[in-house]
Amino acid sequence: MPTPVPTMPTMPTAATARRGRTSRRLAGAAALAVPALVLGAAAASAHVTVTPDAVEAGSYATLTFKVPNESAEASTTAVKVDLPTDTPFTSVSVEPVPGWTAKVVQAPLPEPVEVHGTDVTEAPASIEWTADGADAGIAPGEFLRFTVSAGAVPEGVDALILPATQTYSDGEVVAWDQEASGDTEPELPAPVLQVVPATEDAAQGASSDAATATATGADTGTAVADDGSSTLPLALGAAGLGLGLVGAVTGVAALARTRARADRTEQR
Repeated sequence: MPTPVPTMPTMPTAATARRGRTSRRLAGAAALAVPALVLGAAAASAHVTVTPDAVEAGSYATLTFKVPNESAEASTTAVKVDLPTDTPFTSVSVEPVPGWTAKVVQAPLPEPVEVHGTDVTEAPASIEWTADGADAGIAPGEFLRFTVSAGAVPEGVDALILPATQTYSDGEVVAWDQEASGDTEPELPAPVLQVVPATEDAAQGASSDAATATATGADTGTAVADDGSSTLPLALGAAGLGLGLVGAVTGVAALARTRARADRTEQR
């Protein structure tokens, strides 16, 4: 048998080594770029916002303001949200936040506003939240939600601008009050609440139609059930009556035959 010749390992060339090092460097750069993009996106979106995005005119809405802390060293110790006075909310109540004190500030309106047939001259103009102590503030890397109930949502407007002011423990004050122009978001955008027309009448009409359809379906089902449940007893009753008549006829015939036999017997 011939002796197998051992195969020598192929040594990488200089070009292959360079390509390997380049690939590793590119992979490392890409790995570093991904967190940078994520952090950049997070920083760009870290501002005071309000949810939901839209509410119905005339409704009483539950609004939640999300306040992130953007400082690397200081805590957020106060938050203020300004409310519209030309198209005001007539009622605002706050949900308690542990460690914070909330205050709804009333103010005279520039002009009286008619609400449900009544002229309103004063309405909530702002909501202020203040941390009760340093430990209660929004620390770096944290956020807090502040929830209110506001209504009635003004009619005849497309959106409500709700500027917010954020105060830090080191004295810095950030005003989130810039309005967007076109598709470009400003550096310090104000929270915006879209207002859509009330759909109460349409909802009532839909509910009425649905109720009518349901009632019609229920009546139809009941009629079918009644027809089915009443037809069976009638059929059984008719069948029983028929059997009874047959039995009666058979009995009469048998009785007649018996009498006939008895008469013939007596004649004999």
